[in-house]
Amino acid sequence: MTFKLWSIGGMGAAASRKSDTPVWRLMAFEDLRVAELYEVLRLRSEVFVVEQQCLFQDMDGADQKAMHLLGVQHGELQAYARCFAAGVKFPEASFGRVLVRQSARGTGLGHALIDQAIAAIGQVWGPQAIRIGAQLQLSAFYGRHGFVDVGKNYLEDGIPHLEMLRPV
Repeated sequence: MTFKLWSIGGMGAAASRKSDTPVWRLMAFEDLRVAELYEVLRLRSEVFVVEQQCLFQDMDGADQKAMHLLGVQHGELQAYARCFAAGVKFPEASFGRVLVRQSARGTGLGHALIDQAIAAIGQVWGPQAIRIGAQLQLSAFYGRHGFVDVGKNYLEDGIPHLEMLRPV
């Protein structure tokens, strides 16, 4: 299934180089250009492997099943998440590999990313419950977006996680 690109919050890539407003792009794996895929994988490695000092298999075979949400600001990838239909990761729709470039943290971009991920799921698959596997340290962050702890804590790659659900 191929989806069209969407862009909200700006006037296109040229505007994102000049504006503080990110341009949000949502696309299927096969619609990512090689340079975009490279930047996504580079930033995921920078945050999850280097910064969090976590050795894990990032390329897990799920990228091909995901819709990829990219937040571009000042001409550079600043925020990213991958979104899944219900039944791929959890019985409910979900998103994961959520990240904001270290230099852009504390600007509100993370909250904008979560809002965009929720909107993307609703736009592509319709309004529905969303379940995520969140790092325990970020439970209050996700709580601000309507996610609640469902009492399933676990370790993933040595990092404490919990399942959180956002009802419809």
